[in-house]
Amino acid sequence: MGRGMPSLTPFEREFALGPPSRIVLRPRDLRQWDSSLLVILFRIDQLSLEHGIAVDRSELPQGLARLLEMAESAAENQEVRAVPQPRSWLEGIGVAVINWYKAAGESLDFLGRLSAALFNLLRLRARVRGVDLMEAVQQSGADALPIVSLISYLVGIILAFMGAVQLQPFGAAIYVADLVGIGMVREMGATMTAIIMAGRTGAAFAARLGTMKVTQEIDAFTTMGISPIEFLALPRVLALVLMMPLLCLYSDLLGILGGATIGAGMLGISFSTYWRETIRAVTFGDLTGGLIKATVYGMLIAYAGCLRGFQCGDSSSAVGEAATSAVVSAIVMIVVASGIFAFLFNIFGF
Repeated sequence: MGRGMPSLTPFEREFALGPPSRIVLRPRDLRQWDSSLLVILFRIDQLSLEHGIAVDRSELPQGLARLLEMAESAAENQEVRAVPQPRSWLEGIGVAVINWYKAAGESLDFLGRLSAALFNLLRLRARVRGVDLMEAVQQSGADALPIVSLISYLVGIILAFMGAVQLQPFGAAIYVADLVGIGMVREMGATMTAIIMAGRTGAAFAARLGTMKVTQEIDAFTTMGISPIEFLALPRVLALVLMMPLLCLYSDLLGILGGATIGAGMLGISFSTYWRETIRAVTFGDLTGGLIKATVYGMLIAYAGCLRGFQCGDSSSAVGEAATSAVVSAIVMIVVASGIFAFLFNIFGF
């Protein structure tokens, strides 16, 4: 006790020896004071509260008394915020359902406004600049060719190699061309291109619009009476819808070329024979189905990217979260749409 006593202030020593029954704060000849006096008085008030001692502040200057009350109020609020509020599992389920309901409402609202913007475009009343559309077309089309070329060519090689391993022992190596051609045209070309564009273009849309949301550029458009949906989202949706079928055709061609590489290098099939077998196996219905899928996938990717961009928060970290959410949402919608297409094509014999 004796060793710890020097580190205590005088009034803390008094409280340690024996707390008084009442404290009167009576400053004498107090002309100038700073925050250190407020700290001392606040500490006295805390010790008095702990020991249940009444404190008389009637003789304190009005400004000092007011600051002391504000310090006590801030301390009480901080203590209240620091106490975590336990949440039951039922309340957690309710909060999750409410958040899902709000997110679904925001998604439907954005879909409705985007549909209205497309209708205005058909009536030639939408505010869309041609230069913005051309820029979005370049970003969604020509700039994506290198990565689409690489992935599509490798997917064709992988499909051909897997098919060759299974078919070559039966002397049916020529049917590798059928496998690769039908697989790329009906499913893999559109799906792989869509996944690439979701990770590349969909995330770019969300990041670009999210940054504009953080810098309040979108609010500026609204203030000037310009619809952000028409001016910002509509060119991106149109660009991706127009470019996805073309990229899908390009992906199909590169995938077939990758399969032909395996056929010529591993199976001894000439390019002309491989190409004739591919043309015989792939029908016009297969090609049309793949293009329809690619168009719908492009709409879903653009919708997810623009939606998450407009939903972005007001911080820099929210931009990254919006881009990540756009990619995840787009891929989930692509997978769901692929399953729906498989079901419908089976029903109609497409």
